[in-house]
Amino acid sequence: MTDRLTARLISQAAERLRPVIRHTALEPNHRLSDLLGGQVLLKREDAQVCRSYKVRGAFNLIASLTDEERRRGVVCASAGNHGQGVAFACARLGISGRVYVPSTTPRQKRERIAALGGDQVEVVVGGGTYDEASSAAHADSEHTGAVYVHPFDDVRTMAGQGTVGLEILAQCGEAPHTVVVPVGGGGLISGIAVWLREHSPATRIVGAEPAGAASMRAALDHGGPLALPELDTFVDGAAVGRVGDSTFPLVKDLVDEVVAVDEGAVCTEMLDLYQTDGIIAEPAGALAGAAARELLPHASAGPVVCVVSGGNNDVSRYNEVLERSLVHIGLRHYFLVTFPQRPGALRHFLDEVLGEGEDIIAFEYVKKNNRETGPALVGIEVERAGDLDSLLSRMKASPLTVERIPPGSPLFTFIL
Repeated sequence: MTDRLTARLISQAAERLRPVIRHTALEPNHRLSDLLGGQVLLKREDAQVCRSYKVRGAFNLIASLTDEERRRGVVCASAGNHGQGVAFACARLGISGRVYVPSTTPRQKRERIAALGGDQVEVVVGGGTYDEASSAAHADSEHTGAVYVHPFDDVRTMAGQGTVGLEILAQCGEAPHTVVVPVGGGGLISGIAVWLREHSPATRIVGAEPAGAASMRAALDHGGPLALPELDTFVDGAAVGRVGDSTFPLVKDLVDEVVAVDEGAVCTEMLDLYQTDGIIAEPAGALAGAAARELLPHASAGPVVCVVSGGNNDVSRYNEVLERSLVHIGLRHYFLVTFPQRPGALRHFLDEVLGEGEDIIAFEYVKKNNRETGPALVGIEVERAGDLDSLLSRMKASPLTVERIPPGSPLFTFIL
C-alpha cells in the first residue's frame, strides 16, 4: 500500500467504483444561489448508495485488498455511515467483516448495517462511545489479523472519497470558483483537494467543520493533529476528536480555508434543505451549505459547489434541530425569572412584560421550596429577531429579577 495520495490513485478508484456506486447529481440550488447572489450547485451524496459518500472509501479500500487479506476479513468501528459502507462492500465482495458500534448508535442504524451486510457481517456493540468501539475494533484486528478499515486516515479510503471531486469537475462544465466540503477526520476533503489541485488548481477549497468539533482547525493552529479536550457530537457525521495523521498535511498544504460552523446554523440549513428543497440531510450533510450562506463572500466569480455528504438523519432528532435553529436565528430565548410568591406575579409578567406576538414556549419552576420566591425557567419565542431588544427593555423595567441565558451557555445543555 502506498503512503501518498495521488490523482492517479483517485482515477483508479473511480474505475473500481464505477460498477457499484451512483454517479450522484450536481444540481443547481436556487435558494442558496439567491442568498449568495451567484450560482450554487449541490453535490448530492445524500442520494448515494447507503445515503452517504462513505461507501466510496470503504468499498475502494476493501476491493483493493490482496487475496490473503480478504481471507482474513475486515473490521471497523462506526457510528453509522462508515459501517454501512463497509457492510455493503463485504456483502458485494463476499468478504467477512465485523462492525463495532457504540451502544449509543440507534437501533435502526444497527439494523441497517446488519441488513446491508447480510451473512457476511457481524454487528458488535463495543462500549458506550465511539472511541471505545474504535479501541475494541483495533484490538480485534490485532488479535485476529482482520484488516482494519479506517473511515478516513488511509490512502485507499481517501482515494475512494476523492472520486467526489473527480465527478464534480466532470459534471460542472466550467471550473468551480469554490468547493465547500464538510470536514470530520479529513478524508473527503483530502481526496477532493488532491484531485482539484491537479485538474483545477485555481478552484478555492473551503473546509466546513462543526464549531463544537473543530478538530482540523485546532490541528492547523497547533501545527499537527491533537485530541480535542471536549467534543459536541450533535453533528455526528463530522464529530471527530482528532484528525488523521495522513489527512492533516494534505489539508494544510492544499486547502485554502477551514471554517467552523455553529451547530445552530447547521440546523437552519437542514430545515431549509428539507422544507424548501425537499432534501433530507443529516447534520454533516448540511455543513457545507451552512458555511456557504453564513461565512463565504457573496457573489463569487464562478460556481460554488457544496457537498451534501449524507442523508442518514434520524427523524426523532427534528425537535432538537428546530430548537437549535430558532435559538440561532434569534427567535427563541430563555430566561431565569424570579417571581415573588404572591398573587398576580405571573399575571404581571404576562400583561406587562410580554408584548404582542411574544409567546411562552417553556415554563418550569426550578426551585419550589422557597416560600418567598419562585425561580422559573421561561422560554419565549418572538416574531422577529429584532424584537428582542424591546423585550429586554420591558424585563429591565419590571420589578422581577430576570437573568437571560445566553446562547452557548453550559445551561443550554439542559434545555436542548
